[in-house]
Amino acid sequence: MKDTFKHKGLRKQLVATLVTKGITNSAVLEAIGSIPRHLFMDSSFLDHAYQDKAFPIAASQTISQPYTVAFQSELLEVKPSDKILEIGTGSGYQTAVLCLLGAHVYSIERQLELFKKTSKFLPKIGYVAKRLIFGDGYKGLKDEAPFDSIIVTAGAPFVPKPLLAQLKIGGRLVIPVGDVDQIMTLYIRKGAKEFEKHELGNFKFVPLLENKN
Repeated sequence: MKDTFKHKGLRKQLVATLVTKGITNSAVLEAIGSIPRHLFMDSSFLDHAYQDKAFPIAASQTISQPYTVAFQSELLEVKPSDKILEIGTGSGYQTAVLCLLGAHVYSIERQLELFKKTSKFLPKIGYVAKRLIFGDGYKGLKDEAPFDSIIVTAGAPFVPKPLLAQLKIGGRLVIPVGDVDQIMTLYIRKGAKEFEKHELGNFKFVPLLENKN
C-alpha cells in the first residue's frame, strides 16, 4: 500500500485539528504529520484513517485516537535517545511516533496475534524499536530498567508498582487509570520513594490485560 499526496494532505488536516485541540509540541505534531496512519489500519477503515478517532484492530484492540497519541507523547517530553518503555504495542502507531521522536523504544504486547503482526510490520515500514517483547506489561521490563519514561496505552485499574520502580529519578510515567473511563495520570519520579502526581482529564482505553496467556 502506498502513501499518496492525498494521504499527506489528510495528515496535514489532522495536524491542524490537533493544534486546535491544544497540542503544541512541534516534534510530536511533525511525527503525526509524517507517519502514514492508514498503513496501521484494517482495509475496511482506510477511508477514516485521518479522522481524529480510535478504530478497531485485531484481537479486539484499537488503534488510539491521534489526539490521545499526541497528548500522551507530549506529556512524556521525549528527548532524542531517551530510553522509553511502552506498555501495549498494539498496532505499533504510538511506537512509530516515539521512534520518530528519537527515542530508544522497548515495547511490550500481551496479545500474541498483535505481537507477531506488529513486530514484522514496524521494521518493514521503517520504524525500528530497540526491542519488541511478548509479555505481561504489569511487570514492566526489569532487565532494561531504569527508563527515562514509561507510557501505558491501555486502561489500568491501578498503577503497577514495577512501572514506578523502573523509572529513573526525574523520569515520567504516563498512564490512564480507571476501570470503565480512565483519568490520564502523569507521575514524575522525584526520589527513591517520592513521586509527583498530576491528573489530566478523562479518556477511554481498552483494558490493560494481565496474565492472559
